Amino acid sequence: MPPTTREAQRAELHKTIWRIANDLRGSVDGWDFKSYVLGMLFFRFISENLAAYINKGEREAGHADFDYARLSDADAEFGRKETVAEKGFYILPSELFANVRKRAAGDENLNETLERAFSNIEGSAVGADSEDDLKGLFDDLDVNSAKLGSNVARRNEKLVKLLDAIGDLPLGNFEDNSIDLFGDAYEYLMQMYASEAGKSGGEYYTPQEVSELLARITVVGKTAVNKVYDPAVGSGSLLLKFAKVLGRDNVRQGFFGQEINLTTYNLARINMFLHDVNYEKFNLAHGDTLTDPQHWDDEPFEAIVSNPPYSIKWDGDANPLLINDPRFAPAGVLAPKSKADLAFTMHILSWLAVNGTAAIVEFPGVMYRGGTEAKIRKYLIDNNYVDAVIQLPPDLFFGTTIATCILVLKKSKPMNDVVFIDASAEFTRSGNKNKLTSDHQQRILDAFIARADIDHFAKVVPNGEIAERDYLMSVSSYVEAEDTRVATDIKALNAEIAEIVKRQSELRTAIDEIVADLEASA
Repeated sequence: MPPTTREAQRAELHKTIWRIANDLRGSVDGWDFKSYVLGMLFFRFISENLAAYINKGEREAGHADFDYARLSDADAEFGRKETVAEKGFYILPSELFANVRKRAAGDENLNETLERAFSNIEGSAVGADSEDDLKGLFDDLDVNSAKLGSNVARRNEKLVKLLDAIGDLPLGNFEDNSIDLFGDAYEYLMQMYASEAGKSGGEYYTPQEVSELLARITVVGKTAVNKVYDPAVGSGSLLLKFAKVLGRDNVRQGFFGQEINLTTYNLARINMFLHDVNYEKFNLAHGDTLTDPQHWDDEPFEAIVSNPPYSIKWDGDANPLLINDPRFAPAGVLAPKSKADLAFTMHILSWLAVNGTAAIVEFPGVMYRGGTEAKIRKYLIDNNYVDAVIQLPPDLFFGTTIATCILVLKKSKPMNDVVFIDASAEFTRSGNKNKLTSDHQQRILDAFIARADIDHFAKVVPNGEIAERDYLMSVSSYVEAEDTRVATDIKALNAEIAEIVKRQSELRTAIDEIVADLEASA
């Protein structure tokens, strides 16, 4: 399909999604209602995914007219065990999205039908390797919530509309292209809700173009990596950029991450499925990465990307165990209790493979604040772990207008210096936010790879010079901003001022004469 046709389809899909998301929610806040739209999209996806998988197998075996959706539940049981082992879950034909939707308008107990279907889908994974990946995925799609209506009839009426709207989305023939379309629909919804919700929703979602830049930075010179990791995984969109940049199969051992917010953790797992990353290819955990990391047995990671929450509180030195934690101990100090930014940075460095690269979005204060943060920067520079610092434009992220930066870490560097890149002007205004276009991304990436001085854009600075400046790591301290002021001709300016003063004096004389004449004639 030509790109223009594909883009036109995508734009049409986005318009449709925007319309249904707003029409459906009614009085429900958009941020609260996202779970219903996203959850129902997920229900449709796994139903079509499973049916397509079973149909393909049966038709290849010679049953040309086989249609799983038309099978009885009793006849469908024959394939449960093998399918769960392969796909991670099972859905009986009567509980497929299309069949539930078909009966929905006449089903007085639609809420119970959906609740039972969701419970059975999760239950199908119990005892299987995929159990943890399916558990609780539908928890936020509460079909009995008062948000949907004041009584069962009104809730069911809303659920029918939701099923029809999601079912009518033009996602095409599943076997042909809907994997990309489902993932794209999901990402668009996430961005739409994050933008609408401001800080409450934006902090878990990294804009696509920033995600792509981070992923591309970490895989420079590579066509494959062992596994990728994000310790503050949010909705998972940052991790999934590796599937686009490298190809899903070139992340050999899969996608790893941890998220402290339960609802967001569920969204991240749904996001994996909707991008057709099967359960055995991702390992996402719920919990506090800093005090209860869940992937000790999986580190180190060859590529790590993250946009951790900015300057949040953490236990710090109030927890005596943390100073001896192998992730934090090497620096000799802990990040301040009121600012956990460099705690995430030390955790990431600890779990980074010797041949790996980490790209972390950092709050600007991390690069210049004193105290224990300066001591941690000293540790990073003295041990030659800092590869680059990239200043980003302001107003890229949802929920904040602040200009963040990217800190790039490596454990094996042949050179003892840091490249500072000032990309603060690399943006295009789009709607109410700034945006990195592909050209902007490429200019940043080219400067990162070239590692050479570029006037007003990039500067390679020896570690020793950074040490002499008390380990200050702000880009503006090393890359001289271009002077855009217009040169002034002082002589010409003085002459102009003298002329103005002369004319002013003449005007005053003329006014005095007019006033004198008026007084004389009075």
